[in-house]
Formats: sequence, structure tokens, C-alpha cells
Amino acid sequence: MDVSPLGAEWVALQQDHERYEASALLVKLVAVVLATLGIALSWPALAAILPLPVLWLQEGILRTSQSRLGERLLRIESGASDAYRLHTEWQAGRPGVVGLVAEYVRNALRPTVAFPYAVLLVVMFINASTH
Repeated sequence: MDVSPLGAEWVALQQDHERYEASALLVKLVAVVLATLGIALSWPALAAILPLPVLWLQEGILRTSQSRLGERLLRIESGASDAYRLHTEWQAGRPGVVGLVAEYVRNALRPTVAFPYAVLLVVMFINASTH
């Protein structure tokens, strides 16, 4: 295994890249807890109107930082051995702008991404309309 400074940087950045995944999951879990509390305390509108969109945006911010790490990983991979080509190979399969936007929408509609945000917002508004 390459123990060069760039190899060490790649490993550190890759670990940080994965930490952003864990942080995004934590944001989702906080959204679930807040929505549940909002329903339990009969404050669904307050929980839906402020915290859920803010948390959704926070995940977007996390994903932006993660993306920047990914860009650095790609620069490292451009001059590295085949052992450090994960992000380069991923980017090679990326579509153009229209295809990328379509891919974002498809991924945003995936249950693992839409849950909890879209589902919680619907539940919160249904609950608010019944009170």
C-alpha cells in the first residue's frame, strides 16, 4: 500500500467523506425526533415549518462540504496508483448537466433520501389540519 503523503491524505479525506455520510444520517434522525415531538406535543406546524426545512438545508450544506472533499480526492487520484481511483472512476460515469439534475431528482425521490423529510412534512401537515 502506498504510504506517500498523498496516499495518507487520500485515506484521511476518504474517512472524512464517510463521516459526512454519518453526519447526514444524524441530521435525518434529529428530524424524525423533532417531528415526533411536534406531533406528541401537538405543535406539528411549528415542527414542520421551521426545523424540518432547516435540517433539510443543513444536510444540503453537509453534502456540499462532502462534495468538496470528493473534488480533492479526485485531484489526488489523478496522479495516484490504481489503489486510489475510487472517485475518479465514479466521476467518469457522471452524466451531463441535464442528466445530473435528473439524477438528483431521482435520488431525492428515493425512499432513503425522501424519508424522513417528505414523509414527515406530510405527516406534520396532516396532523396540523386535524387539530
